[in-house]
Amino acid sequence: MSHSDPNNYFTLFSLPQHLHLDLAALEKTFYAQSRKLHPDRFAAKPAAEQAAALAASSQLNDAYRTLRSPIARTEYLLSLQGIQLEEQSRAATDLAKSTGTLKKQVAPPDLLEEAFELNMALEEMREALESHADPDPNVRADLEAARQKFTAMLAEAQQQLESLWTAWDTAVDAAAVGDPLATAAKDAAKQSMVALLNRRSYIRNLVRDVNAALD
Repeated sequence: MSHSDPNNYFTLFSLPQHLHLDLAALEKTFYAQSRKLHPDRFAAKPAAEQAAALAASSQLNDAYRTLRSPIARTEYLLSLQGIQLEEQSRAATDLAKSTGTLKKQVAPPDLLEEAFELNMALEEMREALESHADPDPNVRADLEAARQKFTAMLAEAQQQLESLWTAWDTAVDAAAVGDPLATAAKDAAKQSMVALLNRRSYIRNLVRDVNAALD
């Protein structure tokens, strides 16, 4: 899907394929375009025009929801580059369901030991709850500490992602003026974003599991 493709979410808002966006301007454009597509404007129009306006409004809503979300925006831009993070995840989920197995996520190497220890603590907590026993206070304390640590890691990942946005946007601008190094810079930023999103997804799931055990 190219930048000139009218179905491209960035094109719908007349935006370059940048990841740093002016969200206030995006919202203003969204509401302006939404008013033009309001059903009242098409009430007296032929059914075909009403249907087209409804479809355009639906697409505009999807585009706005995607672009205003930092993670969805990043995933969407990567999809324009041929990287289907969400589809890959969904396919893995569907496969796990159809085979009756658990979907496996590859742990980032630097988190292997901590993830192992966390899963041991989670298992101990689950066993205590299932047997209606009081969980070991030390286990609960360990899980609370893990929740704080991994939540902080999520915040750190967001900061790192925004730095990669800057690298991507700079490379896009360089490509626009014919910089021969721009392609390599875009590829580097793209691969780094993929790795960071995978890491973030893994950490987010750890936080989800800890929250479920503690709450």
